Amino acid sequence: QVQLVESGGGLVQPGGSLRLSCAASGTIFMIFGMGWFRQAPGKQRELVATITRSGITNSADSVKGRFTISRDNAKNTVYLQMNDLKSEDTAVYYCNADIALTYYSGSHDDFWGQGTQVTVSS
Repeated sequence: QVQLVESGGGLVQPGGSLRLSCAASGTIFMIFGMGWFRQAPGKQRELVATITRSGITNSADSVKGRFTISRDNAKNTVYLQMNDLKSEDTAVYYCNADIALTYYSGSHDDFWGQGTQVTVSS
């Protein structure tokens, strides 16, 4: 069983910074793509940023230049450095990972963290 545990969320003023972490644990052979999604009240969940195992990144236009995704494969951990935060960044942020559970797996499956609240407010 795989668990993704997030940390780093909280309350921050506009223009401030937060660093989110998400560590995967359990029966894991290899983690392929990882990413961050967010969902604001009354809105659909949207992609924030993704990163491949080799480090290729993709970010939503709304966060480019402000957010940076990174990962540490040895720790099965993905990070999201959020700078110059704006009120519209307020949302629950979810960690996602595409994981092969065993050496014998013919496919890899999506797993999700529980979500961590990020609130940007004065």
